[in-house]
Amino acid sequence: MTGSAQAQAPTDTSPRTLTRLILLIMAVAAGLSVAGNYFAQPLLGLLQSELHMTTTNATLTVAVAQIGYALGLFFLVPLGDRYSRRGLSAVLLIATGLLLALAGSATNGSVLLAATGLVAVTSVGAQILVPFVAELSTPDSRARNIGIVMAGVLAGGIGGRAFAGIVAEAAGWRAVYWSTAVMLVIVAFVVFRLLPPKDDAQQGNDTSLTSLMRSTVTLLVELPALRRPILAAMLSMASYIIHLTTITLLLDDEPYSWNPAFIGLIGLIGFIGPLSMPMAGRFVDQGHAKTVLVTGLLLSTTAWVVMLPAQSGQIAWLIAGIILINVGHTAMLNAAQSTCYELRPTARSRINAVFMTLFFAGGAAGGAAVSVIWAHSQWVGTCVLGAILAGLGLLVAASFRSARSNE
Repeated sequence: MTGSAQAQAPTDTSPRTLTRLILLIMAVAAGLSVAGNYFAQPLLGLLQSELHMTTTNATLTVAVAQIGYALGLFFLVPLGDRYSRRGLSAVLLIATGLLLALAGSATNGSVLLAATGLVAVTSVGAQILVPFVAELSTPDSRARNIGIVMAGVLAGGIGGRAFAGIVAEAAGWRAVYWSTAVMLVIVAFVVFRLLPPKDDAQQGNDTSLTSLMRSTVTLLVELPALRRPILAAMLSMASYIIHLTTITLLLDDEPYSWNPAFIGLIGLIGFIGPLSMPMAGRFVDQGHAKTVLVTGLLLSTTAWVVMLPAQSGQIAWLIAGIILINVGHTAMLNAAQSTCYELRPTARSRINAVFMTLFFAGGAAGGAAVSVIWAHSQWVGTCVLGAILAGLGLLVAASFRSARSNE
């Protein structure tokens, strides 16, 4: 980081223009921005048949989206500490819309794969909005407001799958991409029109792009207090991805043998996580970040014990566990993210880039680990692995103190 950037005091002098309408717009924009990354998941069969893709290439659309998102997190999100977040988010929303239109117009698998990867890169506009809402919020409402926008991000991921399946059934898979493209362009203009024109994170920030990227990489060294909340979040995400990956495998096999539509409906239970996130944020704003973090990870750990009987067809236990892990995971995410943002207010975009990149890396590691575990011990081994990872996150969370804590 340059000397001028380091000299800036981490004061909070941001404009107080965050109305309920603006908060809603930011949440909707964030959700729409990431939704396109999940469209291909329920459409793999249609994409194979209509674009003559092999199973391997069709499945690659999911992997390409994850890779593109990781690249966008690292290379684009830090720019929010140098350029106007309003303008940057609007540009990325428009770019995502145009690229979704390209994906919807694809005539072969190669074009779809390329467009999907580029959509994922620009979809990180959602992660520009999260530190933006932190900058615009007063300290006593910051975590709650972050929770509302992050709830939009999570709802976009959950709802994107359901939306794709419903629209594709009614109007074809291309309509999924084209309709979302139109909505994104409209929302981008609303964002640029209604969001505050200037945020203080950029005032006087003449940091070069090279220095900006270098300082992003070194944040974990400069701010040791980042390490524990990020590690707890990585472990939680690994556990959470394991449940997303294996529930489909569980319900597809005996004794359930459910069809994809019913499996998708079970996934909608996950909406309870985003809905509960602002409530967790209120407790964080009251100075109870550590309690929220520990409680969230405790719920996630307990969820795996609760879900264990589901292997014998006891669906009620599975539903209860899904509720617990979604509420616990989103509470953990809000507390960990809010804690990290307070460590250097002038570097919130870079902190978010580091946080989210490692957060999704934890998810990728969990997904890779469970592929091995499932092959050898299926649901029982999955529950043990998930509980161990969430439990380790709980131990990490219990060992640190939040800067804003009243505890």
